[in-house]
Amino acid sequence: MQAVLEAISDPTRRKILDLLKQEEMSAGELGEHFEISGPSMSHHLSKLKAADLVISRRNGQSIRYSINTSVFEDAAQFVIGFFQDRKEVKS
Repeated sequence: MQAVLEAISDPTRRKILDLLKQEEMSAGELGEHFEISGPSMSHHLSKLKAADLVISRRNGQSIRYSINTSVFEDAAQFVIGFFQDRKEVKS
C-alpha cells in the first residue's frame, strides 16, 4: 500500500493515471500531454508500474500502458476502511 500511496502523491503521476483512465496509451502519447523529458516520463511510469497501478503490454514496436483496476479497488477499500475505523473510534 505504501508504494501505491507514494505513487499517487505526485501530481504528474495522477495526471498520467487520469489520462490512462480514458484509454490505453504509449509513453510517447502520454508525453504529448506534459512538458517533461522522455527519461522523466519513463521514471513516472516505472513508479506506477512498481506500485502495480499500471500494466504494460507490448504492441508491435511500442509498449501500451493501461490502468490496473484491481489495485485501485484495493486502495479504495483501504482508504474507506481507514476512515470507517476512525469513525468507530470516535463514537
